[in-house]
Amino acid sequence: MFRNRMEAGSKLSEKLSAYRSEHPLVIALPRGGVPVAKEIAASLGAPMDVLVVRKLGVPARPELGMGAVAEDGAVYLDRRTLDLADLSENEVGREVRDAEADVVRRAALYRHGRPRLPVQGRTVILVDDGIATGGTIRAALNALSRAGAGKVVLASPVIASGVASALRPLVAEIVCLEDRPRLGTINRAYRDFRSLRDADVVALLDALPPGGQGARA
Repeated sequence: MFRNRMEAGSKLSEKLSAYRSEHPLVIALPRGGVPVAKEIAASLGAPMDVLVVRKLGVPARPELGMGAVAEDGAVYLDRRTLDLADLSENEVGREVRDAEADVVRRAALYRHGRPRLPVQGRTVILVDDGIATGGTIRAALNALSRAGAGKVVLASPVIASGVASALRPLVAEIVCLEDRPRLGTINRAYRDFRSLRDADVVALLDALPPGGQGARA
């Protein structure tokens, strides 16, 4: 169990130290991945940015993920869940469009005028505070692939074992502190797992020096 996201990020950065020589770009999934990534970026002296992703929930059961949408229109759909939910193409399309609009809104809010850092040809360390199902990660990986990222390292303090096995072929490496066969909910891995607001994310990103260079506030 980690005390909070910052402690988890600090511990995770130790396992990522070998990537310092590759001058990586640290990319966080908001909201929870941002404080974790900020510790990693500070430790590696790496620039940091965010990649906004929105989970797609089944309309009648929003807690049940059927995929995710990331920036630039990258979409991942879980076909097994879609088949079980028996949704029409129109219903799925409506959910995707609503999610895309929210992604655009949140990306503009988080950056408020700052340009996105280019990923083409770069080693990217993609960071979240925990990975239980992998849907948002798959959408993020689709977005990074479309943007031409050179190598993607997936970093998370805790990940479900089955999800890690499914994601491993899609990335150069998965770096984690705990690989749990039965993860359940991510908050069980933290003593302090308070909810982050959009304003908290904005404050963390605003504290970064120009260019997103990792530094402790």
